Amino acid sequence: MGRRIAIVGNGEILEGAADIIDCSDLVIRFNDCRSIGFGGEKTDIVAVCNTGRPGKVMTEDAAWRATPGVSQAAAIWSVRHPVKFAEMQPSLVQDWPELDDFCADYSDGFAAIAESSGKDHLVIPREVHDELDRVLKIITVDPYVCPSSGLLAIAYVLSLKGAEDDTVVIAGFSHEGWHGHPFHAEKQVVSAFEAAGRLTNLSHISLPSASQGA
Repeated sequence: MGRRIAIVGNGEILEGAADIIDCSDLVIRFNDCRSIGFGGEKTDIVAVCNTGRPGKVMTEDAAWRATPGVSQAAAIWSVRHPVKFAEMQPSLVQDWPELDDFCADYSDGFAAIAESSGKDHLVIPREVHDELDRVLKIITVDPYVCPSSGLLAIAYVLSLKGAEDDTVVIAGFSHEGWHGHPFHAEKQVVSAFEAAGRLTNLSHISLPSASQGA
């Protein structure tokens, strides 16, 4: 029997989704886990942006480690593969000069934090990023820097052995934000996963409100 895995972004989450999230076998949140509260409380995995300024800030900030989501999580996932981003750096600096520190890797820092707090640490395989690039570049001709952390985590979960037996639900994905992510194309990729029955977007189904009870 498969698990229910909830992947929770930091965007708007419909009333009623929190109970579904907290009843899941595995809950994945992102970075500072801003979805905690309105998006439930349970957190098993924190998926982090492990390169550039976000990675630097989180690894150097003791307060980040003490946040409710990070402190209770059993694992930290670094979503950006260091070798992939090292290979991206020369062309990135040429095309996006403002991102001179974007590829600086802090996955070792997250690994150290995980080890010191009894958590597992995993770097999402670069093959996940490579395959997303292949698909995204079919959908869009607009230049972009890299897939978002959310899409990398979704694609990785769906790639895992036995994923066909799992029920994957997502919430809090607005597909909006930093211009270096191809959010319009990402929305199409996630919609295709949904249409194929590979995941359920809690924003697209009718959920009971708290006033309606169980």
